[in-house]
Order: sequence, then structure tokens, then C-alpha cells
Amino acid sequence: MRWLIVSDLHYALPQFDWLARAAPQFDLVIFAGDALDAGSIVDFAAQTVVVRKYLERLAVTTRVIFCSGNHDLDARSESGEKIARWVEEARLSGVACDGDAIVVGDVLFSVFPWWDGPLVKERLLRQLALDAQRREGRRWVWAHHAPPRQSPTSWSGKQSFGDADLVEWIGQYRPDVVICGHIHQSPFVAEGSWIDRLGDTWVLNAGRQYGAPPAYIAIDAIRDEALWMSAMGAQSVRLDQPLERPIPALRALPDWFAPPPLPAF
Repeated sequence: MRWLIVSDLHYALPQFDWLARAAPQFDLVIFAGDALDAGSIVDFAAQTVVVRKYLERLAVTTRVIFCSGNHDLDARSESGEKIARWVEEARLSGVACDGDAIVVGDVLFSVFPWWDGPLVKERLLRQLALDAQRREGRRWVWAHHAPPRQSPTSWSGKQSFGDADLVEWIGQYRPDVVICGHIHQSPFVAEGSWIDRLGDTWVLNAGRQYGAPPAYIAIDAIRDEALWMSAMGAQSVRLDQPLERPIPALRALPDWFAPPPLPAF
């Protein structure tokens, strides 16, 4: 089973176009938040309509998981906490969204929302406890927009902007993989990285780059190999072996991976 991981596209439509072309080559697309851009001149409601159409298009060709990020919050709940209400409509098209848990093969995927207050956080904690009971020997993968604090995946180049609560939850539940985003520059700066390991848990953050294609991670779950692709080149890590740094640049792509096509001009 092959997964494609992206995050932080921030309404960059050429990157969404690339994602739509790439998706059919993978068994699963995991979008780790911030599809929208709260600072864009494009009307926020219009952004939600366009991005939802892209997610629906992806869901026709492959399985799709989407967790909300801080830029995706478009409404307030009855208690006044900010939420990503628009993703509920994407769920109707078969996209696994905030609060969902799905089993694909031998893997349980838990999809967590960006929490902006105590009530959404409490729902997240309840989901963690319930999904832990569903694990039953399966590999467990979390989609959670913010990376953990004090990790290279949350390093901005000056300080860590990660989530301290996530560090605690990883220590308590020990998932196999946590897929994040949020800190755009982590893979591109000194002392930052697209990958980390906390105990037995792998943490991934593809980062953000401009233009198409976006920075992305491809995983072959059978071979237990993760491949990071960006304008800086490619790196690969075996997920069944200890993490060793520095991670060397690849001289050749693994034989299981074929780069998704670029548009014809």
C-alpha cells in the first residue's frame, strides 16, 4: 500500500492540480491540514467551495484523509470555539475528516481536528481513548496538523512551535506514525527535518514550498520506506530501522516510486 502525504497547500491551486494528477498513483492520500489560506485576498467562503471540490475529485480516484489546520477554521461552534465546519460536507463525498477513524488494510487511521478551545480538545481526548481500544494489534497512524514540540519537525530555524500536548499523547498511546504539517520551514532549515522519531513513533512533516509540485512524502507501507521529495532534492528513510542522522540525499529514487506526472504545456 502506498500513501501520498501533503500539507499546507494554502489554496495554491497549481499544487492542488498536481495533487489531483498524482492521487490515482496512490492507495491513500493524507492531507495534514491547512488547505485554505486565511490571509488570501480570495474570499474565504469561496476557498472552501473550491477546496471541497478538489477533495471530492480526489475521493473519486483514491481514499482520502483530511485533518483541519489552523487556517481551515471557518466557523464557530455553539460554545464559541473555532471549527472547520466546511469539512463536514467533504465527509459526505467519502473523505475521512476530523473525528473519523478508518481501517485500511492492517492500519487504523485516526483523524484529529485543530483544536481552538477546551471542548474540541476534550472531544479529541475522547477519540484518542476510543481509538486506542480499536487498535487491536493494528498499526496506528494519526493525522494531526501540529507537530510535537521540541522536535526537528516543529523547528522554525529559531525556535520550536510544536504542540506540547501532542508530546504527552504520543508518550501515552505510542502510535506508529504521526503525520503533521503547520511548520512550513522545518524540513528546509538547519536542525530541522521532515522526519523524527519519538520513542517508537515516527513523526512526519513534508513542509511547504512554492510552486508545483508541493513538497510531499510518499510511503510504501509494504517496504516500510518513506521518501521525501522537494525542491531541495530527495531523502529516504527505512521505517523498520533506527533513524540515523544526517539523512543523506538520494542519488537515485527507489524502484517502487515513479514521480507523478507534471502538466503538459
